[in-house]
Formats: sequence, structure tokens, C-alpha cells
Amino acid sequence: MPITDYHANYYAHELSKRCSSDSIEKFAGTLMDAQVDLNPHQVEAALFAFKSPLSNGAILADEVGLGKTIEAGLVLSQKWAEGKRRMMIIVPASLRKQWSQELSDKFFLPSRILEAKSYKDAIKSGNSSPFLHSEILICSYPFAARHAEELMLVAWDLVVLDEAHRLRNVYKTQNKTARALRTALTNVPKVLLTATPLQNSLMELYGLVSFIDEYAFGDEKSFKQQYSRISSDVQFKSLKNRLKPLCHRTLRRQVLEYVKYTNRQPITQEFWPSQEEQDLYDMVSDYLQRPELCALPNAQRKLMTLVMRKLLASSTFAIAGALDSLVSKLYRQIRENQKLVQKLESIEEDFELLEEYEDEYGVEDEQEPLTEDDIAAMEKEIDDLTVFRDLAVSISENAKGLALIEALQAGFTKAKDLGAERKAIIFTESRRTQNYLVDLLSKKGYGDKLVLFNGSNNDEQSKQIYRSWVETYRDGDRVTGSRTSDMRAALVDYFKNDAEIMIATEAAAEGINLQFCSLLVNYDLPWNPQRIEQRIGRCHRYGQKYDVVVINFLNKANAADQRVYELLDEKFNLFNGVFGASDEVLGAIESGIDFENRIVEIYQTCREPQQIDLQFEALQVELDEQINEAMDSTRQKLLENFDAEVHDKLKFNLEESKGYLDKYGQLLWKLSQHGLKNYADFSLSGDGYNRFRLKQLPKGATSSIPLGLYEIGKGLEDTHIYRVGHPLAQYLIGHVVSQTLVTAQLAFDYSNSLQKSYSLEPLIGQRGDLALYKLIINGADSEDHLVFVGHTETGEALSQEQMQRLFSLEAQIEQREIPTQDFDEVYQSRKTELLGDVEGRYAELFEQEMDKLDNWADDKRKALKGNLKDYDGQIKDLKKLIRGSKNLPEKLAHQRRSQKLEKKRDEAWREYDQQAKEIETRKDGLLDSIESKLKMDVQDQRLFSIKWKLV
Repeated sequence: MPITDYHANYYAHELSKRCSSDSIEKFAGTLMDAQVDLNPHQVEAALFAFKSPLSNGAILADEVGLGKTIEAGLVLSQKWAEGKRRMMIIVPASLRKQWSQELSDKFFLPSRILEAKSYKDAIKSGNSSPFLHSEILICSYPFAARHAEELMLVAWDLVVLDEAHRLRNVYKTQNKTARALRTALTNVPKVLLTATPLQNSLMELYGLVSFIDEYAFGDEKSFKQQYSRISSDVQFKSLKNRLKPLCHRTLRRQVLEYVKYTNRQPITQEFWPSQEEQDLYDMVSDYLQRPELCALPNAQRKLMTLVMRKLLASSTFAIAGALDSLVSKLYRQIRENQKLVQKLESIEEDFELLEEYEDEYGVEDEQEPLTEDDIAAMEKEIDDLTVFRDLAVSISENAKGLALIEALQAGFTKAKDLGAERKAIIFTESRRTQNYLVDLLSKKGYGDKLVLFNGSNNDEQSKQIYRSWVETYRDGDRVTGSRTSDMRAALVDYFKNDAEIMIATEAAAEGINLQFCSLLVNYDLPWNPQRIEQRIGRCHRYGQKYDVVVINFLNKANAADQRVYELLDEKFNLFNGVFGASDEVLGAIESGIDFENRIVEIYQTCREPQQIDLQFEALQVELDEQINEAMDSTRQKLLENFDAEVHDKLKFNLEESKGYLDKYGQLLWKLSQHGLKNYADFSLSGDGYNRFRLKQLPKGATSSIPLGLYEIGKGLEDTHIYRVGHPLAQYLIGHVVSQTLVTAQLAFDYSNSLQKSYSLEPLIGQRGDLALYKLIINGADSEDHLVFVGHTETGEALSQEQMQRLFSLEAQIEQREIPTQDFDEVYQSRKTELLGDVEGRYAELFEQEMDKLDNWADDKRKALKGNLKDYDGQIKDLKKLIRGSKNLPEKLAHQRRSQKLEKKRDEAWREYDQQAKEIETRKDGLLDSIESKLKMDVQDQRLFSIKWKLV
């Protein structure tokens, strides 16, 4: 006996209702949709971000490795489910693709990366407002800051800022990027993600908090007066209480019950370059150290020096191509008689990060005619570059390449000892080096075990892998239609199932998960610690079963290379232990590119080992100053909770979340069986699988909904992943919700139910009436409540649980359009109770906001009083000097200064009175704003009423 239209209507409203911000049920649909393992600390963080509808945002500051991206993804996904479409993510340029892939793979959210090229293309195509888009926009910090005025014109529903420690010095006038973004996003709901909200100074916390809410603290001066030197528990408690509504932090040790970690085990592969390789290195290095270079004009000198040095360290094949590009560029400039600051496309094709670096450096095009001296210098430089290039081309074998064969053997042996599969990913920063490694490894017997991964994947093998993958999954949900996304998925699948070795450029460091691989080779080691951590994080992540072996290459003939490796290994701890680099250490360098520039500076200015040692020792001192261990205690007191409290809360969240997920999954399955019975085959279900084949589109459904196999679950192959947010489910829910139901008599079948219910057993053989109402509350925290009211025929009231349980049973309709009991009066009583609960929550929110505004006003007044106190102190000191002076001229001079100060003090008093009034006026205005937000618009809807009996 199936469910009825009344069941379906209840289920559809249950699946689509809005929930209050403090309820885990709010995320039930989102959690069901997301392709992520349920970790309770992530649910807790996402709930925290929604905690107050009056808030302008939150800082999510979980330690590294706990999935802040997932937490933000849950928030974005929930906003998307609520119909919010004006959302943006601002990230370091290197993380743009990773974010886009994570949103697509884990949350089915569409996104668009907006950068200089796509922005210009949009303008050219007639879109005058590229920031107005129906997809989630992703852009870099420099790009967002350059377009700050445009950002102000968009009514954003949410902006997420990743690696938000970049903003913690926003209170400093020289931090132009942070200040531009703070102004542009003043009244916008924001989520800041950072593992290091506090590094060296409590002023950094002030900066981050002020970025979210300018009323959380008074101003910079009053914050310094109160908290710059915290010496008492009272001060700690005061500051912690004020941070509590804004900042949420979970530690790795608090979630070890839910998230298991493996270790990192390093292998260092040393090599000595051949004489020809060393000669080439010395020639090119000397060239790059020249004070003036025609091929690298000042506008791009810094950037291209960094790139050339990376390619020089990668392979002779990589630097040969770059040198040839410079020769071609100079010939072209002479031919066209112009100096050009232009993209070197052949270098960009080889070094895929060039565009990203250009975004950070802001290189602009410019043109200038050549002089005769310019042409002569260019011709001389062409001669030199040609010699370097020809030497590079003549070197057919690299010592580092030969060392790779030995390193792979050692790595595979180590992985085997650990019980891991024979899988290795080799990272290089150059496409030409990648091609060299393919040839090298093919000659050494690995030819049929290789797969490439780079920014374009235009090689024949990748194309064939892609075609086969699309053919295999053409009827499933895995094919997105985006060649870039599908190519990435196809290559990762091929690596997992067929290949042993993936040779990858930096493109693979972003947005792919390789938990099945536990051997990682840094053939080219980046100087950016954040990028290294990102690479290793592809393998060393949640879900990895084995220790991850990390192989690094070390040029024994290069003193600077050795010191860089020591720094990365010993200072940043990137290659050892359970967690890799700590948040505090990675956060200390703020910008990985700035750190790389510091390394390049050493390579550029030092020629002797002694100079190199001195410069690296100076850099070590700088890092020691930045990595301030004295802040650890303060950080713990302000940002960490008690373990037991966190553990109990997370355990409760896990159990409650799983309960809602089970409930929503069952409701969606039953609703689909009922609503799609004429269009789908449900006979495929069984053995715990909720699976069906859609054979025909329901009437009114959009033609974009695919036919084929559907299944409720996560990570399933060959099927469309069926979830609340799927267009088919959304159509079904909308269709059922829109139906009007007449009164009817339903017979509920308890006798054939597999589950026993103690609340229903007393009702067996009884009958009565019930109705289902929907209470709709629109306000600061919009929410819906489904309210059952009913009783037995003897007048005994039914509980909410009993009526909900009735609709978990199968039933049949015995009669339609029959008179039923009027429950409006009973419903009004229940409605009053619910509104009382909501008003109680609103009252708490109001109180929190008023406490914040009171504290803000007190801070402002304290700052003003501080100025008066300063004047009083100075006047008092001058009067002492007057009394102590022995001659009249001195006394007169001090008296004049005293009178000037007294005038300034009087002016300060008048200013104090005026500003004190302005503070109260501003506070009143804010109070009015809060009151208007807390007003509720309440609507009622009776969904259906029935007579019931339980058999």
C-alpha cells in the first residue's frame, strides 16, 4: 500500500521549509546534497557563520587541514538553496581553480573565475557589469581591490575571503588592498577564512574584526589602550567575550576522533650537475645579475627574473626554450623598432604560473621607439643569449633526471614497506621538463605506466583518456560538459585505475584529490612554502590511509639551493610529521610570492657561499621575528575552547546531523517513488541502494533534466547523484507543494509496518481528525514551521510526534471531500507559542547587538577621555616646571605653553561633548536599524485537513 498525496505534500513541505539559523536542520538539505564526509566540526563552523542574522559575518579560524573550504562551501550551498545568487569568493590567485573545482565536485555549485582577461572579454561582449552574474564569482585579492568601486555597486548576498590573514593589517594606512576591500564590502555579509587570525600582535585581531564589523570595537587607539598589554584575566575575559560572537576556531587535536591523520616521511635525493650543466647555470645566472637587460625591461624584470631562475633550476630543456623566447623577442623588437613590455607566450605555455604571477605583479603593456644605442645593446645581448641557448640545447642528459630513476626506486620501496599502492605523482614547474621526463621514464621501462597532467592536456594520450572517460560515463552525473573539469576527472581516474606515475605541472596542485597516492616527488621544489604545502596536501589529506613519502631533489653544487631546502625543511617543517607546516609558520610569511621574491633577491645579489650564508641567516632572523612564539599563550587563551566542551558538542552535532540526513533521505525517496511512479523504474532498488531509472520526463519538467540511472548517495559511479538540490527533485517538490488538496479520510496501516512505534500503539483501532498548517515567518531570520493539530474521536489531543509518525506509515484514501474538524483555534494557540519562542531568540539577538553597541560607545568615549587625560598630564608637568624655574623668562615660556595646552584641553572638552552626543545619535540610528530588521511578517497556510484511522 503506497503513500498518498497527503504524505507527499507533507514530505515536500518538510524538504523545502526554511529553518532558523541556530538549527542543524537548516543544513540538512545542504548536507544531503554535498559530496563530503560528514565531519561535525565543519557543521558547527557553518552554523556559527549563520548564528546571528544581524551579524555582518564571521571569522572561521580552524587549524589547517580541518576543511575551512568545506565549511565555507556549506554556507555558500545553503545560501544558494535559499535562492541567493550574488556571491563572490576572494582568494590568492593560486587558489582560484581549486575553489572552482571544489564547489563543482563537492557542492554542485556553478562558479566563474573573473580575472583581467575574462573581465575584458565580458566588457567587449557588451556586459558593462561583469560582477553581476548568476554564478558564484571567484577572483584574486589584487583584482578585487583594483575593482573595489564596482564591488560597491553590487548588493552581495555573501562574500567569502580565503587566506584572510592578508587583511589583518587593514588598520595600517599602507595596506591599500585590505583597506580598499573593507570600504567596498562595508555592509556586506562576509565569511573570513584563516588559520592564523593572530600572528604577532593583538592589533591583527582588531584588524580582522574591524573588517567584518566596524562596531565590534571603538577605534584603533581605544583598542590599544585597553588590550595592547593584557596582564590580567579580567582583560582576557573581556576581549574573549567580545570576540566570541565573531570568531570560531577548532583545533586538530579536538577532532582526532573523527579525522584520522597519517605521517609524512621525507627522502632527500642529492645530485651533482655535469660540468656543462654547471657552466650553463653560471652563464645564465651572471646574465640575470647584469644591471640592465634589454630582454627584461624594468617593468617586468622582477617577475621574469623569478621565472627564469625557476626554469634554470628545472632542466636544461626548460631554460633552452626560455632563452630562445628571449632571442625571438629581441629580434622582433629590432624588426618593429619598438621596445615592448609584452607577454612571452612561449614561456607562458611552458611555465603555467606566469599569468598568475602577472596578476600579482600587475605587469602592464607599454611601447617605446628604439634608439641606435638600444639596437646595438640588443644585438650584443642576442649574441650572448644565443650562446647560452645553444649550450642548453646541446645538453641531452640531466643529472637530476638520472637521479629521478634512483629516487623512484627508493620511493616505491618505501611505499611498499608502508603497505601503499605503487603510485607516484611527480611535480615540475615546466611543461618542457615534463616532456623530458616522459621521454626519460619511457626509456627506463615506465612508458605504459605514465599519465600527464598540465594546464591544457593537448597530448594524444590525454585526449584519448578523455574520450574514453566521457563514453564510459555519458549516462551518468559525472560528465559535467566542461572539458576542463571532465579532463581533470578523467586523468585522475586513469591515474587511480591504470597508471603508476602521474607527471604533473602546478595545475595538479590545485583542486584534485589523490588520497590513493602516497608517493610525491618534488622534481622542482617551489620556493613558496604555501605552494609546497598545497602540493603535498593533494595526497596527505583526509582519507589517506598510508604515510606519505615526499622526495625532494638537492643540487649539491649550489649553496643557495641547499640553504633554501634547509629553510623549507627545518623552519617550515614541510616534509615531516603528521600535520606538515603549522598555521603560525605559514601565516607568518603572509604572501608566498613576497617570500619567493626575498629568495630571488639572494640569488641575484650573492655570488660567493659566504654572502649566501649571511643573507640566509638574515632571512632566518626575519622569520624568527615574524614567527612569534610569545603569542602562543595569548592565542590559546583568546581563541581556543576547552577540549571536553568541544568534544561533547561535536558528538551531539554528529548524531543530530546524521538523524536529519537519514530523515531527509527517506522523505526524498518516498516522495520520488510517489511522484515519479509513472515515469521511472524503481525495481532497481535493493541491498541498501535507493536507485531508480528515469525513463520519461514528467509533464512540465525542464528538458535539461537527463534521463538515466539515479541514486541517493555519495561518490557513486555510472549514476546521476540524486539529492534535494537536483533539478529533478526540485521540480518534484515544487510540483507537489503547488497542489491543492481536498479533505479526505485516510486509513493508516500500522499492522504491516516494519518499525514499532510506542507512541502510535495506543491509537490502534482509533480514529479522529487532524490538520497540517504552515507558519511562515519572514524577518531577520526567516523560517517556516509545519504544525500538526489533531485529536482522537473521543477528544484526546494528539502529540506532534504521533501525527508525524502517522505519516511515516503507508495509507490509502477511503473517501474524499468529507467534512473535518476546524482546528484554527487550536492552531492559533500553538502559533502563539512558536512566535513566543522566535521572539525570545530575537530578544537575545537584540541584547547581543545592544551589548556590542554599548561596548563600542564606551570604547569611543574612553578614547576621547584618553585625549583629555593626556592634556591634563602635560599641563600638570608644565606647572611643576613653572614652580621649579629659577628665572622669569623660563617661567613665562612655560606659562605660555601651559596656556596653549589649556586652550587645547578646553577645545578637547568641547569636542568630547560634541562627539559624545554624536555617539549617542549614531547609536540611536543603529538601534532603529536593528529594530527594523527584527520586525516579523507572519503568514499562515493550512495545507490540508483529514479524518484518520489507524489499523
